Amino acid sequence: MKAIVHHGTGPADILRLTDRPVPEPGPDEVRLRIVASGVNPTDWKSRSGGYGAIDDAEAVPNQDGSGVVDAIGTGVQGLAVGDRVWTTLAAFQRPASGTAQEYTVVPAERVFPLPDGAGFELGASVGIPAITAHRALTVAEDGPARLGPGALFGRVVLVAGGAGAVGNAAIQLARWCGATVVTTVSSATKGDLARAAGAGHVVDYTADDVAARVRELVPDGVDIVVEVAIGANAETDAAVLKPLGTIAVYANNGDRPFTPDIRQLMGLNARLQFVLLYTLGWGRLSDAAADVNAAIAAGALRVGDDAGLPLHRFRLEEAAEAHRAVETGAVGKVLIDVAPG
Repeated sequence: MKAIVHHGTGPADILRLTDRPVPEPGPDEVRLRIVASGVNPTDWKSRSGGYGAIDDAEAVPNQDGSGVVDAIGTGVQGLAVGDRVWTTLAAFQRPASGTAQEYTVVPAERVFPLPDGAGFELGASVGIPAITAHRALTVAEDGPARLGPGALFGRVVLVAGGAGAVGNAAIQLARWCGATVVTTVSSATKGDLARAAGAGHVVDYTADDVAARVRELVPDGVDIVVEVAIGANAETDAAVLKPLGTIAVYANNGDRPFTPDIRQLMGLNARLQFVLLYTLGWGRLSDAAADVNAAIAAGALRVGDDAGLPLHRFRLEEAAEAHRAVETGAVGKVLIDVAPG
């Protein structure tokens, strides 16, 4: 089978196309025929050594993907050969199981059914972005642990960076749950994408005083901030947060130092929650995947231009170009078409 591999860490040029044996599933494992592989920032950061050195064993990149169940190991329940599915964290603690290859074997708990009518491009796009957004929307002290229609009714959600993949998913999920959604963007074009995703209010942080504008739009403040750049936005977040509000931090784009105003946050009884899926636990991940699937089935979670998340597609042999596109800030979702659906 064809696969993209790398040894050790380095720039995208270390990715190369090769042939590998088709792997066999063991107990509680599933073999997938991959149709589409999603590329996330975590993929290029891992490949480049951003999470520390890795050994020189052959690794296959990319955590997210979609495809068809091809074979099942002993002990697997709820999945059958031929099922259309999506997977996430495929390569977590098993570097050879990334989705940038024609077949991969992953634990069955990392595989979820793809709802009827949903395309493989959507299945390859949800994984890390949508589950990260789900986690960010469910960490408030008095908020819901699960998402669904009405779960966030009456609440105000501020999504920092609404044109990104996580931001897009957070907007769509929050709207599905009945929240008022405010988002920040850096251009009119990104503002159009955020509106297409369903944001009720869009603030251009390059042109407006974000805190003043958000307070104008929602005078009582924000219940949940979904934060992509906490170092840059900490002061603004604290200025717009309601008492007992939550700042859910899933990234620090720009790598600016984070210096919280402890007195101000303490006065608000604020919750500062960091979000990382790798240590979340499979029970919470499975619950989030079930809610994501419910949103997909309801038509509330989509991809493509009309959903505010343009798709950028590459062939398997163009994996290095796909990684570079994400690394250089492509707006939208980068996918690798591994095989025909």
